[in-house]
Amino acid sequence: MKRSDINIRDPFVLVHGGKYYLYGTRGETCWGPADGFDVYVGDDLENWSEPVECFHNDGSFWADRNYWAPEVYAYKGAFYMFASFKNPQVRRGTAILRAESPLGPFLPHSEGCVTPREWECLDGTLYLSPEGKPYMVFCHEWVQAGDGEICALPLTEDLRAAAGEPFLLFRASEAPWCKVMHHSSGISGCVTDGPFFYRTENGTLLCLWAGFSEGGYTEAVAVSDNGDITGQFTQTDPLFMDDGGHGMVFRGLDGQLYLTLHSPNAHLEERPCFHPIREEGGRLHRG
Repeated sequence: MKRSDINIRDPFVLVHGGKYYLYGTRGETCWGPADGFDVYVGDDLENWSEPVECFHNDGSFWADRNYWAPEVYAYKGAFYMFASFKNPQVRRGTAILRAESPLGPFLPHSEGCVTPREWECLDGTLYLSPEGKPYMVFCHEWVQAGDGEICALPLTEDLRAAAGEPFLLFRASEAPWCKVMHHSSGISGCVTDGPFFYRTENGTLLCLWAGFSEGGYTEAVAVSDNGDITGQFTQTDPLFMDDGGHGMVFRGLDGQLYLTLHSPNAHLEERPCFHPIREEGGRLHRG
């Protein structure tokens, strides 16, 4: 199938074994009851296989709605999926699943959510420190925090559980372009979505994340001052301000660096988009 036929949010690409594996939030079931995730396989970024269900809730899984933002990493001989879930009795959070293949089937690996149980959280991503220590970086959701936060917590080496307390990296309002949003609950604040880390060739650590500007959904970039998540983050010019976001960066089979994100940010209209980008002076630039 063609890229334009795929309705997903939060696209994530794993490049493995000479293939592209594309994961994402199912557009049709994004905002309500849901029961799984799909993967699309391709040799290029335009032509893809039909969806292969790589995780399915057979009725024994704890969450029944808001299956969001699956990210898949090869780690210590297996494949680990970080994805967010919710049910009416449990706050939204990110859990970790495991499989022997990028096609799945993924099975629960963590005991429920790894993110703090009393927080509303989403969009956990895997970060490995320069020494190889694993962390989950995630969003403390603006509907609870008021000002959306990007936070991190250390993980056990087997990725089964948290190995320490969460700590703050930055808040959405630190971005000068941040637009205040208004929730139906009466809360107003700035949004943080979809953190993803990329280290440039000169060792600079960048945190991609998404929020809202006057142009709509926006793909932003923050820079660490010490090359690790323990540093101070400074907001730079966004990569995309035309109603697209929740992006990540990968090196294509052709050697080109790509930014993928979903656009537009409208229900049932979301499509994965791929934009060539380049490094220059420890920063990312489109084109």
